[in-house]
Amino acid sequence: MRIDGYGRVVDRTRTLTFTFDGEQYTGHPGDTLASALLANGVRRVATSVKLGRPRGITAAWSEDPTGLVQVEEPFPEPMLLATTIELVDGLVARGLGGRGRLAEVPDTARYDRRYTHCETLVVGAGPAGLLAARTAARRGDRVVLVDDRPAAGGALLGTERICGRSADEFVADTMAELRADPDVRVLPRTTAFGHYDDGFVLALERRTDHLADPPRNLSRQRVWRIRAAHVVVATGAHERPIVVEDNDRPGIMLAASARDLLHRFGVLVGREIVVFTTDDAAHAAAADLEAAGARVVVVDPRSTSGRPYSGSTYRARVVGTSGGEDGAVTAVTLDDGTVLPCDTLLLSGGWNPTVHLFSHLRGALRYDAELGAFRPGEPVDGVTVVGAANGTFDLAGCLAEGRGDGTGETREPPPPTTQVLWRTEGDRTRQFVDLQRDSTVADIVRAVGAGLRSVEHIKRHTTIGTAHDQGKTSGVIASGITAELLGVPVESLGTTTFRPPYTPVAFAALAGRDRGRLFDPERTTALHGWHVAAGAVFEDVGQWKRPLSYPRPGEDREAAVLRECAAARTGVGILDGSTLGKIDVQGPDAGVVLDRVYTNMMSSLKPGRVRYGVMCGLDGMVIDDGTVLRLADDRFLVMTTTGGAAPILDHLEEWLQTEWPELRVSLTSVTEQWATFPVVGPRSRDVIGALAPHVDVSNAAFPFMSWLDTVLDDGADGVPVRLARISFSGELAWEVSVDGWHAGAVWRRLLDLGAPYGITPYGTETMHVLRAEKGYPIIGQDTDGTVTPQDLGMDWVVSTKKPDFVGRRSFARPATTGPLRKQLVGLLPLDPDLTLPEGSQIVEPTDALPPPPVPMLGHVTSSYRSAALGRTFALALVKGGHGRIGERLTVPVDGALVPVEVTGSVLFDPEGSRRDGEPSVH
Repeated sequence: MRIDGYGRVVDRTRTLTFTFDGEQYTGHPGDTLASALLANGVRRVATSVKLGRPRGITAAWSEDPTGLVQVEEPFPEPMLLATTIELVDGLVARGLGGRGRLAEVPDTARYDRRYTHCETLVVGAGPAGLLAARTAARRGDRVVLVDDRPAAGGALLGTERICGRSADEFVADTMAELRADPDVRVLPRTTAFGHYDDGFVLALERRTDHLADPPRNLSRQRVWRIRAAHVVVATGAHERPIVVEDNDRPGIMLAASARDLLHRFGVLVGREIVVFTTDDAAHAAAADLEAAGARVVVVDPRSTSGRPYSGSTYRARVVGTSGGEDGAVTAVTLDDGTVLPCDTLLLSGGWNPTVHLFSHLRGALRYDAELGAFRPGEPVDGVTVVGAANGTFDLAGCLAEGRGDGTGETREPPPPTTQVLWRTEGDRTRQFVDLQRDSTVADIVRAVGAGLRSVEHIKRHTTIGTAHDQGKTSGVIASGITAELLGVPVESLGTTTFRPPYTPVAFAALAGRDRGRLFDPERTTALHGWHVAAGAVFEDVGQWKRPLSYPRPGEDREAAVLRECAAARTGVGILDGSTLGKIDVQGPDAGVVLDRVYTNMMSSLKPGRVRYGVMCGLDGMVIDDGTVLRLADDRFLVMTTTGGAAPILDHLEEWLQTEWPELRVSLTSVTEQWATFPVVGPRSRDVIGALAPHVDVSNAAFPFMSWLDTVLDDGADGVPVRLARISFSGELAWEVSVDGWHAGAVWRRLLDLGAPYGITPYGTETMHVLRAEKGYPIIGQDTDGTVTPQDLGMDWVVSTKKPDFVGRRSFARPATTGPLRKQLVGLLPLDPDLTLPEGSQIVEPTDALPPPPVPMLGHVTSSYRSAALGRTFALALVKGGHGRIGERLTVPVDGALVPVEVTGSVLFDPEGSRRDGEPSVH
């Protein structure tokens, strides 16, 4: 119910309408869904995940373990805490009966990220955090102040006096000073959920643009990536309940949360309230609730003399509760048998410093026996913990630590106000430690009985602390109860490890705008527009959009590929190969480093020449291949596969920076700077000769695996290009490379010059067919990380002259030289029209498969229909001893057993006679 004179963050002049579980209610701006429900007398909001017991609101903020709801409008989202949902007009939500449900429609909200740097980051805008931020700002620091609630002040209720002013005036004046400072960034509604090395903090800001009138289409949530020279943790503390029998009923909550709801939202949580406590702070809460009109009884096993509350008290313990038909609490039972009727039970067993961000950096905690809590122990460089987070609970001490005047270690501490009590006697199967997980004292007893002693093991056995709240109210209690059961000090057990995130973070927020087409950036070549206009069908290769084929009207994919293959074999074809990785390697030791990473020699390559090479990992397995052009004595151009461009650059940089820092070499990616067009086929010499008539393109003058730079004087005036005799098809071929600015002009010029010869653009599928016919492997398709050059039949590419290279030692291991290693072979289905599915397993010849497990001899790596062969064929990796040419094997396909014949891996032009084409007239 609402109480006049309270509710400092609620605007009662405006009314909002919302729907919960199908019923319509009203609230006010500033309310949370939880405060509005309690104001309307709604106590049951959900049911527990395992036992289906009724659950209510247990706390006032993110430490609440029970108040999970599903929001339907305005943004569908499952499993949110009612205590942290700001009320908006038209909100529709329902209580959860266990698990949430993902929305069936896409989330159209926007999420983004921001980066900021500062000298001082202060997490928490309570009294200690405000003074810490003000002190840092006054000394000239760039300051970021984050707080997870909409309004600053932390646990201040507004009734305190600070430096002769009310707490509200103190907060308002301090915030005004901070906001007026251009070097201070204040981020309310922002939860620091992860703290990492070197002052790196992740924080989630809950944006309020949807609350504007009219709503603004800006981001709903924003992840801040903050880098700070110093981090001040002023995150306060969580009140700790006391475990009693049937302590999970609606109407049972933390005492400080009831006080917060009263002062912050003007909500009185009950009319007849029992406060069971062993901490003085709950007495102050009882006094405030009584002043607001509730009938309050305090139950405290300690002497009540000198306590802040002077009303009705019992020196006793609550041992159980009773409930009505809705399951909500109606009475409590004391250990002397007394039954006290009530509609609300408030629990308070002390406070746990919120040390999560300190612990994220592996900060050591120490157990404080007087507090019954773990607080920061050894200091961590670059981090200061102040206020309640440091175990300092008196206001004067918090202010002093915030100003930097002293710490809890140097000043005179106040007298203890807490008697540690984890639980009272009762039925252990109904004493709930983790209310969200339905985990009880009995579960801890069973874990201990099973021999578990570590709290980390007990956490996983019982699931205590594994829900959305991550044990904010249950973790330390579980340690305390375990210690009691084992008869050991709590400090010998410690507590479970706090890990990010501090509160749940939506995957959408972490993804930000990296979703849909932006999830994985789409890269396109300089000719992408031309390909689209030409009707290309695209495939994703790494992040690149590459033309798969160019089907003409009436053609399917297979027909288009067969036409493109025939053109390349009989006339001339052209491919956009710009996506191949290109790394410019420069420096006096360029040849040395390439000798160390390639299996063959590169330092002996002469300028103007090209060499094919293979790279292996330390295990001797092939990781990439490509050609290397020597541009000068101290400069090479390394060509990689499309997918290997970034990984190979990273691979080279790692070796240079960590193992060979003495080598004088620099690496530069030039993949996007060069567009490369292979011109392939018997008539390719005619096209290149027409493109560069001043260049002698005869075999004698321009031999295979050579290159030269020239300038096009006709059609693309003054355009420098690089011509290279390289072939990935076995045909006569040139690669024409040009800067991206002139790519379109040169491409169109090649098409014009090739028109008399029927030049045909072809895509990646045709490229695969052409290379597979020649037995050229594709790294990542015909290899799988377990294949050596020798397995591919490429012993010739492994130098026996070099003393060492990456992977060389692994070639001597028995595992890489055994006779049963898979080898690359060709396969011909006996049915020449049947295309084997890639990835198909290969087995012994058989008429019927035996019962599993069936020994596998290998698998199909590439499979195509060939225009040149007039049939289908495949490449495969087959276990040694079973890959003999002419041998018959079997491939299961769609329930049928397909017989195949093993052939060599080179199925077309095994003599290589087509590589140099017909004698040239140039």
